Amino acid sequence: MADFVRFYGTGKRKNAIAKVWITAGDGTITVNGKRPGDYFNRASLEALVQQPFAVTETAGQYSVIAATLGGGISGQAGALRHGIYKALIEANPDLRPTLRKLGFLTRDPRVKESKKYGRKRARRGFQFSKR
Repeated sequence: MADFVRFYGTGKRKNAIAKVWITAGDGTITVNGKRPGDYFNRASLEALVQQPFAVTETAGQYSVIAATLGGGISGQAGALRHGIYKALIEANPDLRPTLRKLGFLTRDPRVKESKKYGRKRARRGFQFSKR
């Protein structure tokens, strides 16, 4: 059991957080106990999750176990992608300069703006009624 090595990465996007563990394996991905196709139900989100392995040319070399929480499925897919990139860097530090240059290590800072008082949403005011 000494050769069993896992690498960890935490990914964040919007209000979602993904805890990601990668091990040397056959390329299977498990998100909250399900396959990505069953969990995300969207081909575009499934492709987003596969992107780190395509960019680093490590498809089929690592197995992924992830736990996502918070946000919606789009934010969770983005958080999972971010977490996989961070875990891959722990597994192979030589990938860091390339991924940094491509911008995959930077957390996307865009989150929903908070609601303001006296308004309907963050910026939308109430409808004006002349009469």
